[in-house]
Amino acid sequence: MTQMPAQPNHKPEIRVFPLGPFETNCYVVSAPDPKPGDPCWVADCGLEPGRMIREIEALGLEPEAVVLTHAHLDHIGGLFEFRRQFPRTPIWIHQAEEAWLTDPMLNLSAGYGFEITAPTPDRLLKHAETLTLLGQPWQVRHTPGHSPGGITLYHEPSGVAIVGDTLFAGSIGRHDFPGSDFATLAKSIREQLYTLPEDTLVLPGHGPSTKIGREKMSNPFVRADGVHA
Repeated sequence: MTQMPAQPNHKPEIRVFPLGPFETNCYVVSAPDPKPGDPCWVADCGLEPGRMIREIEALGLEPEAVVLTHAHLDHIGGLFEFRRQFPRTPIWIHQAEEAWLTDPMLNLSAGYGFEITAPTPDRLLKHAETLTLLGQPWQVRHTPGHSPGGITLYHEPSGVAIVGDTLFAGSIGRHDFPGSDFATLAKSIREQLYTLPEDTLVLPGHGPSTKIGREKMSNPFVRADGVHA
């Protein structure tokens, strides 16, 4: 587990856990310097989530939601284990992937030789709605292309975007899966991510963080000017 640098009090505290064989970045978001009994929420819950669960327990936090950036196996594989420990935690996902949690073909686990299912969602999300998490507004930005229901969670007050597998440091999400499409992914990146302030911190589903300005300038796969690299 690594921890993001200390934030001013108006910013959330975000802990990142690269989980499982895919090293999927899963995030625990809380208020700064949380106390036992304080709420938190989780973005994605990958395979082998024990380290993340133990950290939440050690801090005494109470999860108020698991928000999924998308429903590929490496982002949902730990949900049943998480729910066993925190049985009342609701699961939220974009409406385009409502059926993916219970379908190993859609969530790609069948293609990897082991079938994974997860609990059914408790809330279906839509583009441009605002989630109130920890009393703070997080905007849902629909960013399909890697998968049909991919979303970004954007916290404007602190300039943080949790982007799932849409955009990476120097790369983009895979677009050769069933339900993936490069043109759709590039459009999502240009219209929903590159339009954010350039100093926005990008927290991706794999690998290190980056900034919007850096990717607009140097990402070799999707350029801000619309020209393919």
